[in-house]
Amino acid sequence: MIDAVGNPQSLLLLGGTSDIALAIAEKYLAERPLRVVLAARPSERRKVAAERLRGQGAEVSEVDFDATDTASHPAAIDRAFTGGDIDVTVVAFGLLGDPEQAWQDHATAVELATVNYAAAVSVGVLLADRLKKQAHGAIIALSSVAGERVRRSNFVYGSTKAGFDGFYLGLGEALRPHGVQVTVVRPGQVKTKMTEGLGKAPLEQTAEQVAEIAVDAVRKGKDLVWAPAPFRAVMSILRHVPRPIFRKLPI
Repeated sequence: MIDAVGNPQSLLLLGGTSDIALAIAEKYLAERPLRVVLAARPSERRKVAAERLRGQGAEVSEVDFDATDTASHPAAIDRAFTGGDIDVTVVAFGLLGDPEQAWQDHATAVELATVNYAAAVSVGVLLADRLKKQAHGAIIALSSVAGERVRRSNFVYGSTKAGFDGFYLGLGEALRPHGVQVTVVRPGQVKTKMTEGLGKAPLEQTAEQVAEIAVDAVRKGKDLVWAPAPFRAVMSILRHVPRPIFRKLPI
């Protein structure tokens, strides 16, 4: 159970090698030891991530999880819950991809759609069933400001995040009567492995900054936050820019 000051005893990281997911785990570990289930593909990166968390006092178990193989998700979630209830789950897997290749190459587009949206819905439905039964818990769903108004420059990725965002906001409403909280986090560009090679973007954040915002949002019971907060005003303006003008903006 999450204690009176908002600290969980157990954490599930779906996409457990994600820089943001690991930063969220470390943020919680700074307050108290906890049990962490690291769900990701078997790899050296997963081993390193597990040792990194163990070094900070976590009891870590590893679960094989492949976002592209949705048929395997029920078994993966079952394994993740074998140690008992999960207080906080972080849905952190995703692909950015090459934006121009994504709309011109069938395989790339399907992979982005599968990982960023279909897989997210798959695990969301499975988590909802588990959390309803345990009647407590929280989900941190890592979305993106790219989904708030989809831009030409990365519209395949943006469209998947728009779907992701809508699903988890709706899931939060569906789970609210069952004592379960869903917090959707909308970061801008975050300095992580995924964005290596991209130029610095306005309001760019580190994984640790996003983690702090996410953890604080869960503790305060918020269902939606931007990272950083000024993106809320920026996106509010952009959502209302007429399309003929919007398409000329350098974004």
